[in-house]
Amino acid sequence: MNESTRVSVPGQRAPSDPLAATGDPRQRQDGLGWVTRALFDDPGVTLTIGDDPAAAARWAVIPSLADARFLLPLASRRVTAASLLAYNALRPPKVRAGRAAVGSLARAGLLGLTRAPILSARTRGPGDLLASFLADRLGVPRLHAAIGIRPPDPHHKPTLQLFDDRGRPRGYAKIGWNDGTRAMVRAEAATLGELPSGGGFPPAPRLILHTRWRGREVAVIEPMPRTVRRIRRPDRPRVEAMLAVARRGGPATGPRPVADLVETWRRRAEGADPRIHAFIDALATGPELEFGDWHGDWVPWNMARHRGRLLVWDWENRSTGVPVGFDLAHQAFQTALSTRGRPAADCAAAVDEALRAYGPELGLDPPRQRFVADGYLVELWLRTYELSGGGAGWNPKLHPALLDVLATRLPR
Repeated sequence: MNESTRVSVPGQRAPSDPLAATGDPRQRQDGLGWVTRALFDDPGVTLTIGDDPAAAARWAVIPSLADARFLLPLASRRVTAASLLAYNALRPPKVRAGRAAVGSLARAGLLGLTRAPILSARTRGPGDLLASFLADRLGVPRLHAAIGIRPPDPHHKPTLQLFDDRGRPRGYAKIGWNDGTRAMVRAEAATLGELPSGGGFPPAPRLILHTRWRGREVAVIEPMPRTVRRIRRPDRPRVEAMLAVARRGGPATGPRPVADLVETWRRRAEGADPRIHAFIDALATGPELEFGDWHGDWVPWNMARHRGRLLVWDWENRSTGVPVGFDLAHQAFQTALSTRGRPAADCAAAVDEALRAYGPELGLDPPRQRFVADGYLVELWLRTYELSGGGAGWNPKLHPALLDVLATRLPR
């Protein structure tokens, strides 16, 4: 890195975490440890906490080692500021204000005032860092990665927001690092290549690269338009867009028996907890329904508005042949679970409430609303089961809680 572009970060405080001060941050058991293990597991990469002048790349750990949420690249003032300010309009107001304040400090060369710790990476060669590998594949001189940090979870995938030397967004890289997350990255790459357009189908950022790197599955997805904004009233379901996804932008299809769906569930449940088989059997005599596609993770934080249209991303869980209404059920369940911290039983009640309110717009009368709700809970448990088999472990929020919820809802 040219010294003229290096961000000076004076006044660094000593790390408060003894492990971070004396050992490799990859040994940590928190989100910082998980992300650094997933991205820097090559023995040729040396990671240290502290400003290493010989490092190939450096990041500010925001806001602190103990509560790391973001690795902010320190390639130049322009890149550092862009990492904080790009797409800030998508953030909640409190987060947006905080990022704007730190971004202004970075742009002025005053990031040291935050006293954020520095993560430094030494390498044996340029290909040891994923951002350098991707720059070569994408034909740009350099890329710099802003890295989000989430709590350790085998279902999570590290995501890198990539910037060039001018601070322009060049894409998002999703990293599959175990069998389950590698399959999810492959699925999204395949899906983005075949999404329809027109008929009210919401546009999505396109795939620009699908590759492998040192046992990782990597998909790079194009950056969003700079003028995207948060959706208004995020709890309100976008029913027309859900229907466009379900029908692939085409007309409605006639109702069909649930036999094929139930048989698919039975195959997927082979070897699973016997209780799920009983619940699937209880749904075998369900009403005829309209079937179609679903996004699979239809939640407000996977969408934005742009030029009067809905922009939707994160298509890794899309599948076909499910009852129309699964996306509505998913939004209700996941909003209650992820943003309100509600237990599974309360989340299932939120699904019932959403289907009562909006189900008629999807052509669902009360018996069909109940089948879609129960069927969605079965589908969600099966997804959790399949992820556990792919090396992702069990999600403790969903297992065995979903089986307990289903036991109260379905006759055995």
